[in-house]
Amino acid sequence: MSRLDEPLKKLVGDRTATVLAKSLKLDTVGDLLRHYPRRYAERGRLTDLSRLEPEEHVTVMAEIAKVTKRPFRNRRGNLLEVEVTDGRGKLTLVFFNQAWREEELRPGRRGLFAGKVGRFNNAVQLSRPDYQLIGEDDEDGVANVFAGALIPVYPAAANMPSWKVAQCVGMALDTLGEIGDPLPAEMRTRRGMPGLAEALVQVHRPTSWEDVAAAKDRLKWDEAFVLQIALARRRRDARAQSAVARPRRPDGILDAFDARLPFELTDGQKEVCAEIETDLAGEHPMHRLLQGEVGAGKTLVALRGMLTVVDAGGQTALLAPTEVLAQQHYRSIVEMLGPLAEGAGMLGGSEVGTKVTLLTGSMGVAARRAALLDLVTGEAGIAIGTHALIEDRVEFHDLGLVVVDEQHRFGVEQRDALRGKGKRPPHLLVMTATPIPRTVAMTVFGDLETSILAQLPSGRSPIATHVVPAKEKPHFLDRAWERVREEVGKGHQAYVVCPRIGDEDDDPKAKKKAGTKAAKKGARKRDEDLPAEAYPDDPDDIGADADGGAEERRPPLAVLDIAAALGDGPLAGLRVAVLHGRMAPEDKDDVMRRFTAGEVDVLVATTVIEVGVNVPNATAMVIMDADRFGVSQLHQLRGRVGRGSAPGLTLLVSEMPGGTSARARLDAVAATLDGFELSRIDLEQRREGDVLGDAQSGSRSSLRMLEVVRDEDLIVAAREEASSIVTTDPDLTEHPDLRSALASILDDERAEYLDKG
Repeated sequence: MSRLDEPLKKLVGDRTATVLAKSLKLDTVGDLLRHYPRRYAERGRLTDLSRLEPEEHVTVMAEIAKVTKRPFRNRRGNLLEVEVTDGRGKLTLVFFNQAWREEELRPGRRGLFAGKVGRFNNAVQLSRPDYQLIGEDDEDGVANVFAGALIPVYPAAANMPSWKVAQCVGMALDTLGEIGDPLPAEMRTRRGMPGLAEALVQVHRPTSWEDVAAAKDRLKWDEAFVLQIALARRRRDARAQSAVARPRRPDGILDAFDARLPFELTDGQKEVCAEIETDLAGEHPMHRLLQGEVGAGKTLVALRGMLTVVDAGGQTALLAPTEVLAQQHYRSIVEMLGPLAEGAGMLGGSEVGTKVTLLTGSMGVAARRAALLDLVTGEAGIAIGTHALIEDRVEFHDLGLVVVDEQHRFGVEQRDALRGKGKRPPHLLVMTATPIPRTVAMTVFGDLETSILAQLPSGRSPIATHVVPAKEKPHFLDRAWERVREEVGKGHQAYVVCPRIGDEDDDPKAKKKAGTKAAKKGARKRDEDLPAEAYPDDPDDIGADADGGAEERRPPLAVLDIAAALGDGPLAGLRVAVLHGRMAPEDKDDVMRRFTAGEVDVLVATTVIEVGVNVPNATAMVIMDADRFGVSQLHQLRGRVGRGSAPGLTLLVSEMPGGTSARARLDAVAATLDGFELSRIDLEQRREGDVLGDAQSGSRSSLRMLEVVRDEDLIVAAREEASSIVTTDPDLTEHPDLRSALASILDDERAEYLDKG
């Protein structure tokens, strides 16, 4: 076992190792040494307190400006408030019943203060913080941390502040010795990079900013190069697989379909169709990402690929994440195919037709049995369905192409299960309207063949997007509901989207009352049953009051609450219906049918309408608590409007104040309709930590220094180096340290994830 693989308990003892593992997911010496500083403080300089984000665990350097002690009003005890400053901003440290700290926390002293950022009465604070005063003697030698010119500030946890992490890192560096280096010596010399051990010392104990820059460049190379080795080996293995070639056949169903199209394909659609056609004609499995703007015609492009496979004697399967979307795809594809959507020679069908079969989990026994028979006999050339398609009992006669819509909504195991139903590896086409971070990351890393549809078909209208600051300007929310009424008055329809369903509350009166207040003025509501994970994107505004109480951000607004409030209030008299995932399938289908037919004016829904729903007459969308959604999700949602000749309008309602990261995200969505640009923003904010599947496995990300958006040039160079090595030494027999590094980040679970993904 190498020094980097050594368990931390041998270095720091069982108790500290347990805290590091539970709080920061650090298990080995290598994990600890790759837990890099998030920033550096310069001795004598204070932290910029204006940049603190609520809910973040931070360590700040500041000077004590004022200390106040006062008793609680309604109970025994006291509150000690310590105001610290950097000369530009202020931060309040709050201690409960710890008046004795007043002796050491004196105005004029400087120190590092660590804790979880909260907010109370519009003031930023740390409640019950940990701290280390600079220059103070310390039996454990903590003050030695401050001996260097630059002080590393680490990502921390409540029970493991930055200086304790620094202590552990120091112990690891002091006993490190010689370690293997994944970068070949010839490459390091040619590119002028330091060795791994030297880079680790530079990043944790820098004496200058030049040390920091050199170390970061080298450590980014480690991550990019080792991952590129993994991807290069995967590309090599993929080229070794064989698939059934599905070349285009003239005078088949595809030609018949093209002949009945009432419009001409855009240039972008023609180009992507040609790329897919070339892939399908090859003898190796296609593995292509189709990234198309909302409304750019991805489904049409995918359908032409499916018809190519049907003409070549194979079957195709379209996997959709929800029943609403699966049914929508089924209806639209049957409508586009017309008489071609029947088996050849069937009454009313075409001589070159193929049957389209729908399979979902809610189907009755008889319908399900008939669908399964269509698939196993080959009667159906096109199967459309949800997760029901991947069940064990589902068999295909000859599955040649798998199309996965909104691929990020499926786990790797689900996608792989469907691909495994082919006698030989089927071709794979994954579609998304806005790439999620992993997709963008893998695209930048060059592992996917990518097609982009950026050109909208003629007849599509622009979508205007505006942020509605409901708390700062409540009359803007009133105006939003007026705009909805105006659109309905013109004969159009609207969506209202909420983050939550709302049936967790058993008190309908309380629910209706809270919903009315929130719909009108964005008021707060408390729901004790709501799990914190329901709104993970943005932190709660938590702060302690003088009595030790707390002010908490309310739970997200709910469909049932808002629908009732709107029907009785701002949208009274309009036909309002609800749609959410807990409704019975037949009820969901009935609501969508009535909305599509124009029998419903306003549809209040969860994100069940996020993808695939196509109602050209819907022109307006109001997204409540828009800050609870991600950038890509907001872009997907607004793609449901403006699908006809009338312009679309999307209103992003939020209570988050200006200047916060949440509002910055909303402003970014309002500023551009470029989905790919938004995906880059999403990636910059959320990073690319799941590129090796750690989101699925719960493992720590392998990418800690590298940023795929900012480091594209480095990644391209690393890919060239990795491809060269894999070509000459595919098993890495001549590069044992590189092989060990690859094994350390690519355990069996991640290797399987990468292979299937």
